[in-house]
Amino acid sequence: MNELKEIRVNDQRLLLNDNLVKSAILPRVSSELERDVVIQGDTIIEGAVYARYFEVQKGKLEVKGAVFTQIELHVNNDAKGSALFHKAVGSTDSIVSLAPSYRVIFHADINAKQVKLRNAFVAGSIFADEIVLEDCIVIGGVFASLNLEINNSIIGTFNSPLVRISKTVHLLLPSAFTVEKINVIPGTEMYNLSLADLGSLFKGKEQAKNSGKIKMILEADELKSVLRSDETQQIIRSYSVIGKVLAADLLDLDKFNNHFLLTAASLGSQLLKTYDLGVENGGSGKPLTIENISDFFFDVLLGKIDVQEMSGEFSMKDIVEKFN
Repeated sequence: MNELKEIRVNDQRLLLNDNLVKSAILPRVSSELERDVVIQGDTIIEGAVYARYFEVQKGKLEVKGAVFTQIELHVNNDAKGSALFHKAVGSTDSIVSLAPSYRVIFHADINAKQVKLRNAFVAGSIFADEIVLEDCIVIGGVFASLNLEINNSIIGTFNSPLVRISKTVHLLLPSAFTVEKINVIPGTEMYNLSLADLGSLFKGKEQAKNSGKIKMILEADELKSVLRSDETQQIIRSYSVIGKVLAADLLDLDKFNNHFLLTAASLGSQLLKTYDLGVENGGSGKPLTIENISDFFFDVLLGKIDVQEMSGEFSMKDIVEKFN
């Protein structure tokens, strides 16, 4: 790559192709606030980026600093390659990546007015007014202040007034929240992975017999609550398998390594350098890297790794006896 230690441009468009940028791309004078950054080929940026408009046309991109745009961070629909953002990514307006052949990995949170992602992995959470996810993995939460659309994705949890789901949706945490009833497209299935033996699946080992995904029946798993104050009243609907998870406390859940696996993805490199999940069947440890964790969850999403289904039934008598 051609190494750029100092950014100097005469116009308002910085074109990067086969470049290693050793510095941050930040405005020094007021005129540079309107500068666009365009990625035309393989590029590594070692600092932070501020741009009016950030466009990815093709190639591999790695940004080691935070990214903020005035208008939009946009990946072209015909782009091929991958992008890796090590720090938080934000925009005053929108973050859009809908290319089916382009994989984007976010190590941290995303914050914008509108977020539309396809084929993306987010180790943190997403905060926006409007969010659309298709074929995505979000380890943290998805928090939309207006509306949320989820299509064939795995997410930690969600909270939005309006939610629309389609195809197959998996939750990593026991509960999710809405104001209005979830709009479910016919044929949609929703599962909860709280009791899946993700640790064994990650290592390629056999799943524990008393583990698996729980199919959520939205009508049965919905709990309506009314929050009141002196001046306002708000209805919150929660969709939860917490009772089933509580019943499963009769099991030794620490053996599943689920919490550690999710924490490893969200905490990043410092934790990943220190720990792993032990030894695989072949006799070698599988490193806990963001890339490996991302590949694992995409294999689950695409059905390459099959998570066994477990019954969602439990006995209150067993729970009472456990705590007595």
